[in-house]
Amino acid sequence: MTGIILLVILVVIAVVLIGMYNGLVQLRVRCDSAWSDIDVQLKRRHDLIPNLVETVKGYAAHEKGTFENIAKYRSQAMQATTPEGKAIAENQLTGALKSLFAVAENYPELKASEEFTQLQGSLNQTEDSIQNSRRYYNAVVRDLNTKIQSFPTNIVAGMFGFTPRQFFETAEADREPVAVKF
Repeated sequence: MTGIILLVILVVIAVVLIGMYNGLVQLRVRCDSAWSDIDVQLKRRHDLIPNLVETVKGYAAHEKGTFENIAKYRSQAMQATTPEGKAIAENQLTGALKSLFAVAENYPELKASEEFTQLQGSLNQTEDSIQNSRRYYNAVVRDLNTKIQSFPTNIVAGMFGFTPRQFFETAEADREPVAVKF
């Protein structure tokens, strides 16, 4: 009789451990999938930028520094592989794009250009998609990191090499409130 009770206890423990492991695997796969979604949106953004730059160049050819910065930061963003590296590179690229749009403000004929307007709209849509993908990724990372650090799942996580993931965060400058002046 005690042998059966011991066997039942071992089976229950095994089932619980399997459930914890499978939960961790499921969250890890969701993190990878969410990161892939971000990567797809960032690639789309990177593909739009050269067209946008060429359009602006036609109107503001003397803004060479702005164009060089965009090319440099785009290249760095495309080469970054970790969430932290991508976040830093993408934040620099976002700053360079803001400079490009500031240049565009000085050229009314450029702002009226249909091609520029379409590219700007596509880029805005892509930026929204990146934000949504980033929110989802960060939510999944939060869930995975919480599970990895919570008892008793942390024991299973440690046994099978699960490690916390990094969040995809914005730059410090983007966290400051926008100054509104009238």
